[in-house]
Amino acid sequence: MAEVETPSDAGQVDTPLAEFIGYAMKRALSIVQADLSRVLGGFGLRAVSFSALSIVVAQPGLTQTQLADALQIERSNLVTILDELSGRGLIIRAPVAQDRRRHALMATAEGQTLAQAAQTAVKTHERALFSCLTPEEQHELKRLLTKFRGQAGA
Repeated sequence: MAEVETPSDAGQVDTPLAEFIGYAMKRALSIVQADLSRVLGGFGLRAVSFSALSIVVAQPGLTQTQLADALQIERSNLVTILDELSGRGLIIRAPVAQDRRRHALMATAEGQTLAQAAQTAVKTHERALFSCLTPEEQHELKRLLTKFRGQAGA
């Protein structure tokens, strides 16, 4: 069998994909998610449970359907996340007075404290991770991503 040379620089292997914005976004997201998982792991949270808890803290009394819509996940998948958070005593579910089939979500004092500490850690994580960008560039990146999400209907 003939010998084959391999690329000398592994960083060059994905060059054919470098022209695609989606690929650049995926690679950047992988970096952000890996570091975020490390940060949130210290609080016993995953990105999705952190997101859910943060929204519940900010919007006490919202329903499970509203939270699922905000997170853009199926209600059936949300149940697992809410079970995790309520099992840890971070949130409570209470029947809505007008429709007892629906449940309103509220953070407990412990949930509020944990969310605040985790949010502080995530802010520190983002400051470090995006320190290669100026504050203006960070603002522009958020603006462009928001514009894209709006156009994409997300």
